[in-house]
Amino acid sequence: MNVEFMQAFEQLGKEKGIAPEILFDAIEAALISAYKRNFGGTAQNVRVMLDRQTGEIHVYTRKEVVTAVDDHRLQMDLEEARQFDVRYEVGDIVEIEVTPKNFGRIAAQTAKQVVVQRIREAERGIIFEEFSSRESDIVTGIVQRIEQKNVYIDLGKAEAILSPSEQIPGEIYKHGDRLKTYIIEVKKTTKGPQIIVSRTHPGLLKRLFELEVPEIHDGIVEIKSVAREPGLRSKIAVYTKDENVDPVGACVGHKGMRVQTIVNELKGEKIDIVKWNSDVAKYVANALSPAKVVSVEVNEIDKITEVIVPDYQLSLAIGKEGQNARLAAKLTGWKIDIKSESQVTPEEE
Repeated sequence: MNVEFMQAFEQLGKEKGIAPEILFDAIEAALISAYKRNFGGTAQNVRVMLDRQTGEIHVYTRKEVVTAVDDHRLQMDLEEARQFDVRYEVGDIVEIEVTPKNFGRIAAQTAKQVVVQRIREAERGIIFEEFSSRESDIVTGIVQRIEQKNVYIDLGKAEAILSPSEQIPGEIYKHGDRLKTYIIEVKKTTKGPQIIVSRTHPGLLKRLFELEVPEIHDGIVEIKSVAREPGLRSKIAVYTKDENVDPVGACVGHKGMRVQTIVNELKGEKIDIVKWNSDVAKYVANALSPAKVVSVEVNEIDKITEVIVPDYQLSLAIGKEGQNARLAAKLTGWKIDIKSESQVTPEEE
């Protein structure tokens, strides 16, 4: 290999973020294998030296000096060793150059393969680091293909997988669709990083609000809790220490524009934004929005709340198939038992 060849390797290594020394060490290791494979030295102890400046390659077989030789490929007696240098003693290692005449061509080919492989590994490593640091964040990509119900999304430098369990029920994905997804995990595989994304994770809703509402991004308004039934309905609880800011209003936006943008992104998923409160009774009452609540009894020991609502609000408080009550319980972390006023105080006969 000539000087230009070596300089090209070094430059390529720097551009791809690989230390040249790592590259050269890898080439030397690959050249040892190439020598053993092509020149029948599989059992030999071989060392390859690649001159970093000139690109010259030297192959040496290494033999231990012993009193009695068992294996001529690995050992040499003292008398033979001292023909090379009179200072050799038993236990020393003698190196004899065995560089084949046509080894340069094999070396160049091997070096090229190693460099390509190392660059590929380095690029995969860079992509892995980039996306693993973005776990729990939103990425935007384009639907490339759908195989066995898995949706493969092109993220530019990498491909993400949206598995059936992470897809919003009823949502249809087509080739070329632009899609926002939430990174839940990045795995290292032999084929490069595998990016697992979700459309159903509560974190997607949270990050969408953080991106859409400046007050959340700036830390003025805080999202305390999120509960989702993907594709159907969600609830988020928000809070602020700033008395001059309405946390619910900030999330809804002027004429509902902010929340509508998120609803559109989630293909029509309904979103209830409620005010978080350290008082459990008030928080549970807010969580049952849009239903109006008469009273809330809190059982701290069993972590159960008994909620009384007007008769005409009962079905609204419970929601379709119990959805509103279920989401409120998930949002607050409290079990919620809902009763109407007439169930608590039946009319006298």
